[in-house]
Amino acid sequence: MVRSAALAMVAAIFGAVPAVYAADLKLFGSISGNVRNASGIGQMGAVVQLYNRYDRLVQKVLTSPDGRFTFDSLTPDNYSVRVSLNSFVPALRNAIPVRAGLDSHLNIQLANLFSSIELVYTSPGQTGLLSDDWKWVLRSSTATRPVLRLTPGWRVPTPADHPGSSIFSSTSGVIKVSAGDGTSSTALGSEPDLGTAFAVATSLFGTNELRFSGNFGYASAGGTPTAGFRTSYSRANQDAFSSPEVELTVRQASLRQRAGMGFLFTPAAPVDSPVLRTMSVKVGDQLQITDDLTLQYGTMLESVVFLESLNLLSPYARLSYDLGNQGTLEVGFSSGAPAYDLISADSSIQSDLTGLAMFPRVSLRDGHARVQKNETLEAGYRVTIGSRTYAATVYQDALREAAVLVSGATLQALPDLLPDFASNSFIYNLGDYRAFGYSAAVLQSLPAGISAGLSAGAADMLTAGLSESASRPALTPERRPWAAARVSGIVPGSGTRIVTSYVWTPSGSLGASHSYLTQRWQPAMGLNVSLRQPLPTVGGMPGRLEMNAELRNLLAQGYLPFTSPDGRSLYFVQFPRAIRGGLSFIF
Repeated sequence: MVRSAALAMVAAIFGAVPAVYAADLKLFGSISGNVRNASGIGQMGAVVQLYNRYDRLVQKVLTSPDGRFTFDSLTPDNYSVRVSLNSFVPALRNAIPVRAGLDSHLNIQLANLFSSIELVYTSPGQTGLLSDDWKWVLRSSTATRPVLRLTPGWRVPTPADHPGSSIFSSTSGVIKVSAGDGTSSTALGSEPDLGTAFAVATSLFGTNELRFSGNFGYASAGGTPTAGFRTSYSRANQDAFSSPEVELTVRQASLRQRAGMGFLFTPAAPVDSPVLRTMSVKVGDQLQITDDLTLQYGTMLESVVFLESLNLLSPYARLSYDLGNQGTLEVGFSSGAPAYDLISADSSIQSDLTGLAMFPRVSLRDGHARVQKNETLEAGYRVTIGSRTYAATVYQDALREAAVLVSGATLQALPDLLPDFASNSFIYNLGDYRAFGYSAAVLQSLPAGISAGLSAGAADMLTAGLSESASRPALTPERRPWAAARVSGIVPGSGTRIVTSYVWTPSGSLGASHSYLTQRWQPAMGLNVSLRQPLPTVGGMPGRLEMNAELRNLLAQGYLPFTSPDGRSLYFVQFPRAIRGGLSFIF
């Protein structure tokens, strides 16, 4: 009897071990699945990533030769699964519940247009997953085949977003009538005030965006219409980027009649006034290399016709690495024309009007037309801590056929002077030079939508130097410091949007002319004020009215004086003073 009792006790002890082990297994769950293509063939080597409820990567596996994968020993919670494979649209499923002792099985179908993930539940002890009838019901149900977001903030368009019966939808636009005194010349190019501008953006079948903008006026003295038009097309992809984008731009402007302009006339251009014509085609794209690494790139081919034909190829690229809480590191490059896609942080249709108004900077050198070319290499770092953003930048510029305005001159004051088509000034070719600079900035967000920023640095600025020829003045780059302040906000009650900035540079230089590829704020020389005032509209009138005013370089800083060979007092100007105002209708 004693022996039998002992054996029974041993059997009870060893029999309890599997029971405890089984109990431990029931504390965890698992996720498994099959990855197939549209034909039902298992896909080997697909990347399956498992995220927890905080969108943090937990595990990552590759599918087996028959397309299977498994995540074991998962704590009960809600998870997300993302599946990606070359040549297929990635698929993602959120809120996959994992329960103790259960296996959440996913049927994943990758396709070139819409990939899907089906979710069913089965316990480990079940011999069959589901019957073929149930599989067919789940596969044919649209409720079990959602195409969900791939990254936080991404949303797949629904039929309500782009109904098949409507070709155009989500149309918006702006019409702007303006006038002012003086031209705006920046490092990007000449920006004449042509008088009337418009921009329209509309969705084409929901996922495609078509934009059309124009800026036109009339040069009564020249007798030739002055205008610019741009058309762009882009398509939103699964990463919520408008990619790729194709853009076509044409511009035309005529020089104002001046005394002594006969030397510009050639047998090939027997017109009353020389006409500047440009046509450009640009293709831009954005590539998500990894979850943290993004590449924005593109190129523009521009043809400029002024007395002779000139062609300009302008590639650009910016590589951004997201360091999470540690900030963002970016490296940018552009060659040829300034890369407006990288320089402008605004992607609204109103920014199209600014980019369209940027005519290339054309000058004369030895009697031949030349176009300014910029080659920029820049590295920048940016981090946000609470309500404060810190940034630092270092860059190097190489300018060829650099152009600058000359105020108070006549055609005989200097050789190869070219009348500016947007003002009463002239354009002078400085030749080639290099510039190096660096800067640091801090931006503080304040209550009531107000933000204030300070920045400072040093840059190579053009100063008066020794001339190789008595008839040609010489400007040489010299390293000089600069400092800037900026305040923007909205006035409570009236809704007036005010942006003010001031950039200080030492006297005796033209000021820094760099356009940043990795920073969001472009300091402008001198004191600048921008106002946008909403206006009341007539009852029932769609859209809204807005009055705007812009004052640039009010204190006329960066005017470099020199004496011409004939004894005249002239000024080299990089950023001329300009006052503009207008009325915009936005719908």
